[in-house]
Amino acid sequence: MREDTNVVWHHSAVTRQDRERRNDHKSVILWFTGLSNSGKSTIAHAVEEKLFEMGCSTFVFDGDNVRHGLCSDLSFSKEDRVENIRRIGEMAKLFIETGVIAVTAFISPFRSEREKVRKLVGPEDFIEVYCRCPLEVCEERDVKGHYRRARMGEIKEFTGISSPYEEPESPDLTLDTSSNTVEECAQEVIRLLVDRAVVGVSLPCGN
Repeated sequence: MREDTNVVWHHSAVTRQDRERRNDHKSVILWFTGLSNSGKSTIAHAVEEKLFEMGCSTFVFDGDNVRHGLCSDLSFSKEDRVENIRRIGEMAKLFIETGVIAVTAFISPFRSEREKVRKLVGPEDFIEVYCRCPLEVCEERDVKGHYRRARMGEIKEFTGISSPYEEPESPDLTLDTSSNTVEECAQEVIRLLVDRAVVGVSLPCGN
């Protein structure tokens, strides 16, 4: 947190609630987590397509894409992975203030860092979706050969091989991505959003 007293948060005259009413849905962070090749990005984009077809305002933060820009200066050390998730959390928080459903697809291997994002935005705005997939299945899907290279020692600090992945203890939704199709998984996510009244309900007009 900044100690500089000359920096003051500016509150917009247009509120998050105003934007949510305009969009006709609530804004949340859908946080997909799981091993590399567990299906996070594929499902996240499938969910975004469905939400877009429903008229929702969405945006997907994809791990690789973010590493090309916002976090291009970071390595894959534990310290830099922590900083990577911190930056994404702050960015996603800004997006939900604009009334957008922010969809993130990151390995985000450490429980403590995911919990920091949950606390940053509030538990009601953070939906953790665990893409559960056995390591051997993830390796079979790895057309880029990252797992093979990690096992040979060519890639250091690779999650699941030389760096740990800490499974969510109580995710909002667990997707079995080894046996269910992308379509089935995406439908499960949409059902959760409907059940929680994020989408599919009209929001009350302001005064």
